[in-house]
Amino acid sequence: MKESAFDIIVIGGSAGSIEVIIYLLKSLPKKFQTPVVLIIHRMKNTSSSLDDMLSKEAGVKNIIEPEDKEPIKRGRIYLAPQNYHLLVEQDHTFSLDYSEPVNFSRPSIDLSFESISGVFGPKTLAILLSGANKDGAAGLTKVIEKGGLALVQSPESALYPTMPKAAIDLNSTVLIQNPEQIIHCILHYQNN
Repeated sequence: MKESAFDIIVIGGSAGSIEVIIYLLKSLPKKFQTPVVLIIHRMKNTSSSLDDMLSKEAGVKNIIEPEDKEPIKRGRIYLAPQNYHLLVEQDHTFSLDYSEPVNFSRPSIDLSFESISGVFGPKTLAILLSGANKDGAAGLTKVIEKGGLALVQSPESALYPTMPKAAIDLNSTVLIQNPEQIIHCILHYQNN
């Protein structure tokens, strides 16, 4: 069996991304081993059980919100905790950060993309989905600079195309794909 192309997959999304995330998670093989990190914008001052909802809707049981200093494990799906930036340390553990919002967002997709690609480099697959602000565009630049692969949901297929368009405008080398092409790309590169 050939080695997987990526050691980590990070998916960023905001308004209009939940249905796409559910579709992607449902489409992964049951024994998919590459860790998946979800950075999703959500309201900071309201109770959220997004991890439970995603688990139920996608039919997967391994979605968790990581604790600070928790090691990244294969076969897990991680959801950035509400109102924290989710970063990764060189020892492959998570770090929760409560610094100022970036692009009005905490968690910030930009910060997570930059942090994860800084640790995993060319073994990073970063995917930016629908959203109504520009978060994620600068982070994808960092992923590309570190040799990782950057995918952007096609604006035509996004409920809110602002975020994908910002990334495309900033990064001419991103791959622009609809959700079906995104899952095909994930499965093509990962031999799990």
